[in-house]
Amino acid sequence: MPASVALGGAVSIGAMTAIQARINGVLGVRLDDGIVAGLVSFSVGLVVLIIVTIALPTSRAGAARLWRGVRSRHVPIWMLLGGVCGALTVSTQGLAAGVLGVSLFTVGVVAGQTVNGLLLDRIGVGPAGVVAVTPGRVLGGVFALAAVGISLSGDALTRAPWWLLVLPFAAGVGIAWQSAANGRLAQRVQSPMTATLMSFVGGTLVLAVAASISVAVNGMPAALPNEPWLYTGGLLGFAYILLGATIVAHTGVLLLGLGSVLGQLVTSVIIDLLWPAAAVPALWQLLAMVAVAVASVVVAVPWRRRR
Repeated sequence: MPASVALGGAVSIGAMTAIQARINGVLGVRLDDGIVAGLVSFSVGLVVLIIVTIALPTSRAGAARLWRGVRSRHVPIWMLLGGVCGALTVSTQGLAAGVLGVSLFTVGVVAGQTVNGLLLDRIGVGPAGVVAVTPGRVLGGVFALAAVGISLSGDALTRAPWWLLVLPFAAGVGIAWQSAANGRLAQRVQSPMTATLMSFVGGTLVLAVAASISVAVNGMPAALPNEPWLYTGGLLGFAYILLGATIVAHTGVLLLGLGSVLGQLVTSVIIDLLWPAAAVPALWQLLAMVAVAVASVVVAVPWRRRR
């Protein structure tokens, strides 16, 4: 796959992630429980995936290969844990994105994705194997972290508690791992759709346990809202996890993360300008973050063709 095509897919993943963050953030505010909002989002995506898997012969064959692989231990347990990180992502969206705004939430995710993506590529966790730590990739990571610094250079820390800013970083670490694990699983069972299904199964189970604990401690959430668009977060998750599992073998974990960062930030700026949240950064910060994110992708992409 050409680098430009793979990068375009990564940017699309970022755009869908930003939109999902806003949807799940609003749902978390409406329900007054971000974890339950994450469970609702994952459950919708899981239902769609089950229907698609049953309908498509190739997906059914992939599910059969997964079952045989798990029984024979050809598929190791760690490849099945991408959904745990997905559960972390949607939970943090429900807890933090509605307060921080999508842009500020995204730059926290950027930091986690960048640091963990570079590490996972270096040790060869992703389907692309060991990816060399080139100066361009390191510089791209530095630029991505610089975007985080820009976002915090104003008064963001005074408008939101510090722990809300830590949650997006943890989500970014999880997203990088999810991309690597799902990519390896898709490669092993020869089906990105099956890897996506497994991710949603694992995430839904984890979120069901977490939501049960949340309800037991905090009581029942508010009534489910009536607006249909608040339940489309799971559909977006289905789309970008499937796309990520397909293209990560062509990009590596870090480049996939940097491309998605670009898509996330550009889309986040548009969302926050049209629909600002309580802790949204100033306009100059939003524009500066996007410019630095573009630079991070440009310096990290292997534009030259391999001989």
